[in-house]
Amino acid sequence: MFQPMVWMTVFSFLATLFFLFWRPGGINEAVPATIGAILVLLSGSVSVSELGQISETISGAAITIMATIVMATVLESFGFFHWMAEKLAAKARGSGIRLFWYVNLLCFIMTVYFNNDGSILITTPILLFLLNNMRLKNHEKIPYLLSGALVATASSAPIGVSNIVNLIALKIVHMDLYMHTAMMFVPATLGLLFLVLLLFLRFYKVLPRVVPTTVIGFTNPTYHPLKMPASSSSEKERSRFMRNILIFVFAVRISLFVASYFGIPVSVMAVIGSLILLGWRWIYFKISPTDMLKKTPWYIFIFAFSMYVIIYGLHNIGLTKWLIHFMQPMVSGSLLHASVMMGVLLSLLSNIFNNHPALMVGTLTLTNMHLDPLTLKISYLANVIGSDMGSLLLPIGTLATLMWMHIVKRGKVKITWGQYVKITLLVVPPATLVTLVVLYYWVSWLF
Repeated sequence: MFQPMVWMTVFSFLATLFFLFWRPGGINEAVPATIGAILVLLSGSVSVSELGQISETISGAAITIMATIVMATVLESFGFFHWMAEKLAAKARGSGIRLFWYVNLLCFIMTVYFNNDGSILITTPILLFLLNNMRLKNHEKIPYLLSGALVATASSAPIGVSNIVNLIALKIVHMDLYMHTAMMFVPATLGLLFLVLLLFLRFYKVLPRVVPTTVIGFTNPTYHPLKMPASSSSEKERSRFMRNILIFVFAVRISLFVASYFGIPVSVMAVIGSLILLGWRWIYFKISPTDMLKKTPWYIFIFAFSMYVIIYGLHNIGLTKWLIHFMQPMVSGSLLHASVMMGVLLSLLSNIFNNHPALMVGTLTLTNMHLDPLTLKISYLANVIGSDMGSLLLPIGTLATLMWMHIVKRGKVKITWGQYVKITLLVVPPATLVTLVVLYYWVSWLF
């Protein structure tokens, strides 16, 4: 009686992953996840009564991410991202080397301001049009696109609000956003700098030394920038308008940390920020906020909920018990062991199963190890590093890199899985290991 439930749950999990990676006909990722969750419910490994607990765990994270994407969509209608791309070309001042560093800085900022998936969706098309208009060769475009994608995805590690799975995991381990950032921002940022340095050294020979300083005819066929109000027609006033928006978005991000510190739900501040920005757009461009009903990716909540149902099913049939038996002796040895071993485990699981289910499994495992509070926290943060940075070894490690491969292919830039792995194999493992070791020393110094 027990065996059919186990096999059906495992089959549902594997089938869901298969269809998530394949996505026949470009189906939305929420579809296979929902079907997999239904099969898990039918198997009996997750009861109906547990659905309420699952909903409570993921709802705040999903609302925060959706509110953030609403803000990104509104900024796009302001022409903000095209304005940034123009500034990017100007800031490079004709240097391909300087452009490399600015591209990675842009990708880092976009992830910190929004989230890793949103950063990929925003920056990759901009970089494609920018590089295509600069008339760079295929091999000259890859360093900017690939390094930007890796940095955009890995940049979700420093602060918890940049990745929906990080937010869900925070809820599970009862860690607030303030504590997460205090313990994680410095080691994760240093790890990112090391990653970018390794990428720069790897790409140095192929980076073009000279690039155009302006982009003539910079257009995006899928984007129609709105005209600025008559009072903001000059470039100077346009720049002031964009800077004001940037300051506002930064203030909203700060408010998330303040809210977390005072025990206010982060999702509340995220929703308030998106509503204010929608109102701002309504006043400036007379566009009703109702268009967000179509543009907001509501499926994110369905996807997150369904994936957590599947992972909860694996948890109930004994996967986490097996991981506890295997990992507890290593994790309990010392804080350094806890950091390195859990980070390596999550890196491996992420590249096999994708980082979304991997981090959920890893976090559920930790909560059942009965670790002391400090070991639990450092192990959880190591999980995040493994799922956000270590997962980048293969394109299937994250949904963000899968989306990136699709966007780059559509943009007519050729990069194979072999070319991708040839780069990541040299930079991702050492950068991940360094970040995990720095995490140990940083947390030891703090506490």
